[in-house]
Amino acid sequence: MTRYVALGSSFAAGPGIDPILHPGCARSGRNYAHLVAERLGYDLVDVTSGGATIDDVLTRPQALLAGGTVPPQVDAVGPDTDLVTVTVGGNDVEYLLTLLRCSFRADPEGTPLPARAFFGTPVDPAAVSAALAALPDRLARLVGEVRRRAPRSRVVLVDYLTVVPEQPTPDFPMSGEHRRLCADVGRRLEAATAAAARHTGAELVAASAVSRDHAVGSREPWVTGWVFGDLLGGGVAPYHPNAAGMRAVADLVVEQLSADRAH
Repeated sequence: MTRYVALGSSFAAGPGIDPILHPGCARSGRNYAHLVAERLGYDLVDVTSGGATIDDVLTRPQALLAGGTVPPQVDAVGPDTDLVTVTVGGNDVEYLLTLLRCSFRADPEGTPLPARAFFGTPVDPAAVSAALAALPDRLARLVGEVRRRAPRSRVVLVDYLTVVPEQPTPDFPMSGEHRRLCADVGRRLEAATAAAARHTGAELVAASAVSRDHAVGSREPWVTGWVFGDLLGGGVAPYHPNAAGMRAVADLVVEQLSADRAH
């Protein structure tokens, strides 16, 4: 049986999508990894975790918001691993944090009280830009470590669903200037993931491109809007994949894996 290890941050873990298997990691039993494994009959080890950075995947235990830690995700990858999917990098460049800080500026009253001080800190576009410039090499190092541990595995980089709508919408409170800034960060994150795939020969599933018409506030959104559940308990998080989005990403991954298998 194909042994499949899923690595990544919240866009892979699936906060707020029932059932939540690990509240501290906001890990859903209906995230794209679980859906792919179910459809293809793979033996899944899912170590995805909300808030994870590349360092949390590679080298250090991740401290969880709810307390405690989880080991570096790559520890789950071994010589018997056949497939590894990776969705990570957004937290390294503060993508979600930038989105949340910009929406806080437009709707401070819509933000939970405990988060207001954190979201109220200013965005640092220069720091975000520098982190984005470094991201392709950091993702490439991650791919290299996966291959070192599992030389015969397929490595598939799955990028982030498109979040930022092209037009204003009540579900996405934000000034025009900030909306353009966040859209640019999303596009650069997409480009960095594609560059890492090219440089390493890893496969790429471009969820970002397929989801352009499914951003926040669209007729069929694949991501949540400006809504807050119990974030410490794996509840709904703003600007994250919803159940439809996870199904769409799973469809793309299955299509990628099955197309190759058919040749």
